Amino acid sequence: MASNGAADGFSTPNVLQAMLTMRSGDSGSKKAAMDYLQKFQKSNEAWTTTISILQGSPEAEAQLFAATTLKGKRTADIHDSQITYDLATQIPESEHAALRNQILVLLKKFASGPKPVRVQLCVCLAILAIQMQSWKDVLQTVVSALGDDVSSHACILDFLRVLPEEVTEGRKITLSEEELIQRTSELLADNANEVVGLLINYAQSSPAAATNPQLFECITSWLREVPVTVVVNSPLLDAVINGLSDDRSLQAAAECLGIICRETRDVDDNLETIQALLPKVLQLRPRIQALADEEDIEGFKAITRVFADAGDSWVLLCAREPQHFRPLVDALLECCARDKERDAIHYTFNFWYELKQYLTLEHYIAARVQLLDVYSKLVDVLLKQLEYPESDDPNEFDLFDGDREQEEKFREFRHHMGDTMKDACQVMGTTECLTKVHEAIKIWREKFGGQATESAVPHWQSLEAPLFALRALGRLVDKEENIVLPEIMPLLVQIPINNEKLRFAAIMVFGRYTEWTSAHPDYLQPQLSYVLASFQTPSQEILRAAAQSFKYFCVDCKHLLGPQAIELQGFYNSILDTLSDHSKEDLTEGVATVISVQKTEDIYSLLKLYCDPLVQRLMTKANNATDDTSKLELADHINLLTQYVQNVVPYWPSNSDNPAVRYWQEVFPILATILDNFIDFVPICERICRCWRFMVISYRTAITPLLGPLANKLAEGFAKSKQGCFLWASSAILREFSEDREHVEDGIVDSIYGFFEAQATNVLRMMSDIAPIDLPDVIEDFYRLLIDALLYYPQRLIPSPLFTPIFQAAISALSLEKQEPVSAALHYIRDLLTYGGDNPASSSQQVGAVGVQLREHVRQLLLSQGEALIKQTLAGMMITFPRDCFSDGSGVLLGMFELLPAETSAWVDRTIRMLPAGTITDAEANKLMAKINEKLQGGDRSNLRHVRTLLQDFTNTYRRRYIAPRDGLGMLTAARFHFEG
Repeated sequence: MASNGAADGFSTPNVLQAMLTMRSGDSGSKKAAMDYLQKFQKSNEAWTTTISILQGSPEAEAQLFAATTLKGKRTADIHDSQITYDLATQIPESEHAALRNQILVLLKKFASGPKPVRVQLCVCLAILAIQMQSWKDVLQTVVSALGDDVSSHACILDFLRVLPEEVTEGRKITLSEEELIQRTSELLADNANEVVGLLINYAQSSPAAATNPQLFECITSWLREVPVTVVVNSPLLDAVINGLSDDRSLQAAAECLGIICRETRDVDDNLETIQALLPKVLQLRPRIQALADEEDIEGFKAITRVFADAGDSWVLLCAREPQHFRPLVDALLECCARDKERDAIHYTFNFWYELKQYLTLEHYIAARVQLLDVYSKLVDVLLKQLEYPESDDPNEFDLFDGDREQEEKFREFRHHMGDTMKDACQVMGTTECLTKVHEAIKIWREKFGGQATESAVPHWQSLEAPLFALRALGRLVDKEENIVLPEIMPLLVQIPINNEKLRFAAIMVFGRYTEWTSAHPDYLQPQLSYVLASFQTPSQEILRAAAQSFKYFCVDCKHLLGPQAIELQGFYNSILDTLSDHSKEDLTEGVATVISVQKTEDIYSLLKLYCDPLVQRLMTKANNATDDTSKLELADHINLLTQYVQNVVPYWPSNSDNPAVRYWQEVFPILATILDNFIDFVPICERICRCWRFMVISYRTAITPLLGPLANKLAEGFAKSKQGCFLWASSAILREFSEDREHVEDGIVDSIYGFFEAQATNVLRMMSDIAPIDLPDVIEDFYRLLIDALLYYPQRLIPSPLFTPIFQAAISALSLEKQEPVSAALHYIRDLLTYGGDNPASSSQQVGAVGVQLREHVRQLLLSQGEALIKQTLAGMMITFPRDCFSDGSGVLLGMFELLPAETSAWVDRTIRMLPAGTITDAEANKLMAKINEKLQGGDRSNLRHVRTLLQDFTNTYRRRYIAPRDGLGMLTAARFHFEG
C-alpha cells in the first residue's frame, strides 16, 4: 500500500487500512503505514478523503484522524498539513466558501459528539476563518448554520472558545503580519460585544447552562479581548461565582474567576472593577472550610487558587489599604492553615513574597505594622506545615511508604516553604522570627525532651521542623545577632545523635550559620566536634551533610582553624576514602581553603603534606584501572587535586618561584603519564585538562616554568584523542599569555601563538575529514578558543593563512542543529564582523595601529564568503537553528548589513528564492526585498535595525508555517568544508 504512489492509492479504504495497520501491525508494517499516512496528509487527495471519512466512517478513531488531518495540526506521530499548511497552495480561493460550508455541515453532524472530533472541527473552522479574509460575518454564519437547538450549544461554545486561542496563539498561518493584525481585529475585537451577549443569553437559558463548564471556558478565552469591566458588570460574574458552588463547574469557574482577577492587575486603572469584585470574592470564604471539611482536595486547591489570584493581582492595594483588604489577606492565611494535604499552600507563596516586597519599604511602614500579626500567624502555620508526617514508630524514617518520588516532592516543597518563612522573617524582623523558632524548640523539650532515649525520640517531627526553619533563615540573620542564637546554639549540640533526621537537620543548621560562628568563636569547637563526630555514621545522607558543613566551617572560619591545619590533615586523610565523590570534593575544598591562609613560606610543605597521599592514591588507582568503573574513579580522584589548584593560590612576587607552582611541577609528570596511558578514555582527559586549565587561571604568568611541557601535552593530547577538552584548556593559555599582559616575554608570546596555530591546523584537518554532525563538542571548544584568539591576537590571526579556512569552517558548522556549537560559531562570526568596522571587539591596544589593514582583510573575506554566510545563517534561522541561536543569527545579519549593505541585500534576495517550492511566493519575496531596500536607500544607519526586524519577522513567520523538509534542504544545504593545509 505504502508503495502505491498513484492518486487512487489515497482512497478512503486504503487510508483506513493504514490506520488499522498502525494499531495492530508489526514494526515494519507500522513504519510503512506511517510513511503512507504522512504522504497522504500532504496530498491534494487528503481534502476529499478526510471529508469522506468524516461523512461515512463509523469509527471514532478514524473520525478523529480525519478531523485532525483536516485541521492541519501536528500530532505526536503524524505530521499533517491541510488547512493550516496547504490551504493557500492546494485549494483555490474560489473554493474556500464551499470548504467552509462542508465543515459547517460536519460540525452540525458532530454537534453532539464525540467531543474530540467536534473540537478538531471547530479548530478547522477557526483556522479557515482566519485565512479566509473575505468571510466577514463569521460569528453570525456559524451560529445560524448550527441552529438554536440544545444539541448545538456545545458546538457553538467550543467554537467560541477556540477562536481567540487560534487567532492569538500564533499558529502556522500563511498571512503577513499586517493581514493577521487586521484579521484579528475583525474576528475578535469587532465581535466581542456580540459574544458577551450570546454568553449572557446562554447563561440565563437554564440552570444547567448557568453551571456548564464550557460557559466558563468561553468567558476565560474571551477575557483576552473583552474588557474585564464588561464581564464584571454583567450577569456573567454572578454565573461564575455561582459556578464555584457546583461540583461540576468548580474547576472551570475557579480558573475563570482567577483570570478575571488577573485582568485587573493594573489596579489604578481598575479600581471600580476591583471594588465590585472584592465582596464577590470574599463571599466565597466559607467554601474554604467547607471544602477542607469535605476533604475535597481538588476543590480546595481550586478555591485557594482563586484567593491567590486575587491576592497576587491586588497585592499593591493590600499594602495601600491594609484595613480594607485585610479580609482577603486573612482568607489566604486560612487557606494555608487548612491545607491538610499540603497540596494548595504553594499557590499562596507568591502573594506572601509580593506583599513582603511592599511592606519592607519605608513608604508602607504603617501597613507593615497592621499586618505584622498576619505574618506572625503565618510563621506558626509554616512551622506546622514543615513537619514530616507522623508515624506510630518513632524510629520509622520511611514516612512515605517507599515512595521516593513523593518524598522528594515533599523535600522540594519544604524548601519553597522555607523561602516563604524568610519573607515572614523580613516583615517581622529576625529576632522575632528566631524567637518563634526558639519557642517551638523549647515546647518540644518541655513536652517530650524527658522521654527521649538513645533508641527513640518521640514526636521528633515537631523538633525537626523548627530546625529546618532555622536553617532556612540563615541568610537573613546577621552575624552580629546576640539575642536568640546564643540561646539556641547550645541546645543544638545536644540534639540526639541516634535520630538521623534530627542529626541531619542540626548539621545543616551549623553549616548555614558558619559566618555567625566565625564572629562568635566560643561556639566553634562544640559545633565542629558535633559535625566531625558525624563522620562516623554509616548514613550517606549524614555524611554528605557533614562534609558540606565542614566545608563551610573551613571557608568561613579558616583563620580560626589555621592553627589546626596539620591536625586536620590526619582527620582528612583517614576519612576521605569512606566518602562519596561529592563529599570528598566538599571536604577537600574545605581543607584547601584553610591551607590558603597559612604563611606563604609554609604553603609548599602543606601542599606536600595534604597532596602527596592523594598523588600516591592516584598512582595506585592508575595502576589498577582496568575497566570503566575503576577508570571513572581515577578521573574523579583527579578532581581532588584540582580543588587545591583552585584554592591554594598564594601571593608571590613575580620575579621568584611560586611555592604552589613548585609543588605542581613535581606532580605534572605523573598527570602527564596518566594522560598518556588513558588518552582514549574521555573522562580522564577532561579531568586532567580541567586541572591544567585551572593551573593557568590560578597562577597566571607564574605558571611559566610549566608552560612548555604543558603546551606540548595539550597539543599532543588533542592530536591523539581529538577531544575538545584540550582546546578548552588551551584557551586559558592563550588568554593569560597574550601580548598585552605584564611579565610576558615576546618569545613566549610567539611560542604561544605558534602553539595555537598548530592546534587550529589540527582541528581544520579534522573538520575537513569528518562531518560537523560528528564533531559538535570539538567545534564548540574550537570556536570558544578562536573567540579568545581573535580577542587577544587579532593582528596575528586576521592576516594569517588560516583566517579564511577558519571562517569557512564556521559557516559549515552553522548547519548543525545543536545549540552549543552553533552558538560558539555565531559568537566568533559576530566578533569577527566587528573588525570590519570602527569598533573591533579586542582587548589589545595595538589594534589601532593596524586597524585599517585588519579592516580591509575582513572586508575582502566577507566579499568572497559573505553569500555563503548569509545563505547558511538564513537557512538556520528559518529551519535548523535551535531557538536560543536566533538572536545571534540575527546579529550576524545586522553586522553584514552594516558592513556591506548592497551586497548583503543581494545575497538575501538570492537565498530566499532558493527556499523549497511552494513555501514562499514570488510576491512575498519581492515584498520583503522592497521593504529591505527601502530602509537601505536612506543611508541612515538607524534604519538597519528595522532591516534586522524585517528579517526576524520573516524568518519567524516562515519557521512558524513550515516544518523542516524531510528530503533535505535542497539548494540551502551547507557545502562540505575542505581544508588543504
